[in-house]
Amino acid sequence: MNDFSDINHARRDLMIAGALSATAVAVPPMASAQPAMVPNPDPYIAKLSIQVNGKAERLSLDTRTTLLDALREHLHLTGTKKGCDHGQCGACTVIVDGRRINSCLTLAVMHDGAKVTTIEGLGNKDKLHPMQASFIKHDGYQCGYCTPGQICSAVSALEEIKQGIPSHVSADLNARPLLSAAELRERMSGNICRCGAYSNIIDAITEVAGRTA
Repeated sequence: MNDFSDINHARRDLMIAGALSATAVAVPPMASAQPAMVPNPDPYIAKLSIQVNGKAERLSLDTRTTLLDALREHLHLTGTKKGCDHGQCGACTVIVDGRRINSCLTLAVMHDGAKVTTIEGLGNKDKLHPMQASFIKHDGYQCGYCTPGQICSAVSALEEIKQGIPSHVSADLNARPLLSAAELRERMSGNICRCGAYSNIIDAITEVAGRTA
């Protein structure tokens, strides 16, 4: 019996020794272990640089901040309005790298390095943009809430026509779009005026288009 007991003890010791050896091989020595990663104190904050109305701005924002809220709440450019906050009314329209967008539908961090123009960057009370002056002349607003977005959109719409970009109502996709009321209405359809000043808005845009044609 003693002989079998000795054999069992020897077998158990051998298995233990083998397991310890395998563990030692699997676990790297502390000297070669990778340094511990330092956790980001706030993983939801991002830094970005953006040029707004010709001025370089550096912001630290929650990654979920929309461009609209960055402009209004962080840069205090309140000319751009928050209407529906769902991209359906156009009140928040701004121009980013030469193209009009709904700033409520895009995140600020998506525009690092971009050039943004808001209504404040088009003109001011001392030197109005031609589109601003035309809106005043033709009474293209009533309450005025949608007007900043309307004007930014109108400026971009004329630039689109100038570049030959067709719209849904353009008769020939290979020809330069005609400057017509139907063309302007289609291009401005994403900007809602609750006061119903649409005809005056078209008159204002048409006058500016005639000067820049």
